[in-house]
Amino acid sequence: MSASTGAVRRVYDALLPARRHLLARDAQTIDRQVSLAEIAAPSGHEATRAGAVQRHLRRLGLPATIDAAGNVIAERRGSADEPPVVVCAHLDTVFNEDLSHHVTRTSDRLIGPGIGDNARGITGMLAIAEALDAGQVRTRHPILFVATTGEEGCGNLRGARHLFASVAAEAHAAIALDGAGDERIVTHALGIRRFRISYAGPGGHSWASYGTVNAIHAAAALTARVAEWPLAGAPRTVLTVSRIGGGSAINAIPSEAWMEIDLRSTSSAEIDRLDAEIRVAAGQVLAAHNRQRRHGSALLQLSLEVIGDRPGGALAGNAFLGQAAFDATRLVGRTPESAVASTDANIPLHLGIPAIAVGAGGRGGDVHTSREWFENRDGVLGLVRAMTVLVATAELA
Repeated sequence: MSASTGAVRRVYDALLPARRHLLARDAQTIDRQVSLAEIAAPSGHEATRAGAVQRHLRRLGLPATIDAAGNVIAERRGSADEPPVVVCAHLDTVFNEDLSHHVTRTSDRLIGPGIGDNARGITGMLAIAEALDAGQVRTRHPILFVATTGEEGCGNLRGARHLFASVAAEAHAAIALDGAGDERIVTHALGIRRFRISYAGPGGHSWASYGTVNAIHAAAALTARVAEWPLAGAPRTVLTVSRIGGGSAINAIPSEAWMEIDLRSTSSAEIDRLDAEIRVAAGQVLAAHNRQRRHGSALLQLSLEVIGDRPGGALAGNAFLGQAAFDATRLVGRTPESAVASTDANIPLHLGIPAIAVGAGGRGGDVHTSREWFENRDGVLGLVRAMTVLVATAELA
C-alpha cells in the first residue's frame, strides 16, 4: 500500500458519519438536482440559479457571497492558516431561457436540459458541504465552495478566470465537479482556441455587379482549405469549422460572410502553430479574391477575432491530488480512468495549481441536448469519492 493510499483510506474511514449522511439524504439530493435544473441558467444569465445556490449555502451556516464575475463563493474555515482547497461546479448551461427546462421523471431516469451538466455537479457540491457539516468534519486547509459562471461555450471560463485571479490565486488545489460519473478523472486540460473570421465587400446585384468580390466565396474557400489540413494524432489535435453564414438574397452578391473555427489540442504549441497558419491562410484567401475582382471595384476586407481561448495544462503524475483521486475511485469499487477535457480545472492547471475534474456520481447521457438524462445508479458513490478526495487534500484536522 502506498503512502497516499494509506492516507486516503484513513480519510475514507473517518468520513463514515458524513458518508452515511449522503446516503440518508440521497432522495433530497435528487429533489434539489431537479429544482436547480429547472432554473434556466444560460452562460451570462446565471443570476437566478446563483441566488438559489447562495441561499442553500447560507442555510448551512456558510457566509456565501457573489463576486464580480457572478460566482457564488462560500468559505468553510480550516483549523490552520493554510491556502484553501477549492471545490467548484459551474452554474451555466448551453440552453436558452426560452427552452422549457421542465424535468420529466420516470421510474429510474430524469430527463431535462442540464439535468446532468451541470445540475448534478452543483447539487453534488452542496450535498458534500452539507455532509461535512453533519459529520462534523474539520480540515486543516479551508475549503472554498464555488459555483462558477461562464464555463460553457463562449463563456470562456469567465468565472474560473476571475476566481483564480482573486480569492483562489494561492489555492492549494482545486476539484471541479462536472456532470455525472464516478470513474473518470480529468487530469489533463484540453486547450481550446476559437476564431470568428469575417470577409466584407461592397456586394451588389448577381448579374449587374458580377465580378465584384464575393464574401461567401472567400469564406467557403478558407473553409475548404483548412478542412484539408493534416492534423497531429499525437498530440491529438482537431479543427472544426463549426458555423458559417452570410448573404442577404438569392440574387445578390453577399457583402458579408463569417465563419467560426473551434481548434482543440492537448498541446499549446500545436494550437499556437495552427493559429498562425489560420491567419496566414485567411490572408492568402483575401489576397487571391482581391486579385480576381473586377477592375475598379472595391476590395474585400478581412476581420479575424479570437472569441475563446482556454489554456491547456496537465496535473503532474506524482501529484498527491491525482493519486488521491485514483485511490478514492478504487475505494468506492470503481476503476479509475484518466481523461483529457476542457473544464473549470483548465485555469488552475494552467496556473500551476494542482487540479482535477470528476463527475458527481450516477450515469448520464445526451449531454447538451434537450433529451439530456440522468440515472441515479449508485449516485452516492460519486459523491463519496469526491468528498474523500477533497478531505484528503484539505487534510483532516
